[in-house]
Amino acid sequence: MRPSDLKSPFSKNKKQTMIQSNVLYLPNFCSATDFHFPGWEDPSTFKEEAPIKIEYCSGNGDWIAERALKDSTSNWIAVEMLFDRVRKIWSKKQNFTLNNLFIVSGEGLSFTRLYIEDSSVAGVFINFPDPWPKRRHAKYRIIQADFIRELERILIPGSTFTFVTDDIDYSHEFIQLMNRFTEFESIDPAPFVTEKVGYGGSYFETIWRDQGKEIRYHEFRKKI
Repeated sequence: MRPSDLKSPFSKNKKQTMIQSNVLYLPNFCSATDFHFPGWEDPSTFKEEAPIKIEYCSGNGDWIAERALKDSTSNWIAVEMLFDRVRKIWSKKQNFTLNNLFIVSGEGLSFTRLYIEDSSVAGVFINFPDPWPKRRHAKYRIIQADFIRELERILIPGSTFTFVTDDIDYSHEFIQLMNRFTEFESIDPAPFVTEKVGYGGSYFETIWRDQGKEIRYHEFRKKI
């Protein structure tokens, strides 16, 4: 199936929380909803129960589609704000019959607060989020103290989250932020590594590597 086969469920002037074609649509930065979510154990969400792993900023879905194919013993959630990219993730889900992949079309922090329970997630991945480099745009970054607090809440003790970026300033700011959270510890001796064997690739990683940029992988574990 092609990305264009997924049509937006919203009318021009009205947006509401809904699930359609196995995609959860969230109005941007929603704080409350009367929408009834069936739950992650419901067979309409995932065919089988399994540990849940989340990728935020999923882009075109290259990375998470590959991981869902290779790790069929986990259930994967792709979170992406841009609908054109959601379409590409959905197309991969359909074409590869990824019954262990669920898609969220919306903003990550609101989704997490509304639909993810405490200590319920086995892994989190944030791959190449927009660094919003201008100071006046910094408030739009996904990496904020409130978001890290949510990761601390939802992750199972002992599980990890990985943040990947090509932006050196964003890397430095992330490390400084993580120094404030004693609930997490770095997996690697250094705050980041520039190679992670078996991690998988993505559209953005290919672009930045072709341009000669350094890719930084930061992996942290929630303490037991």
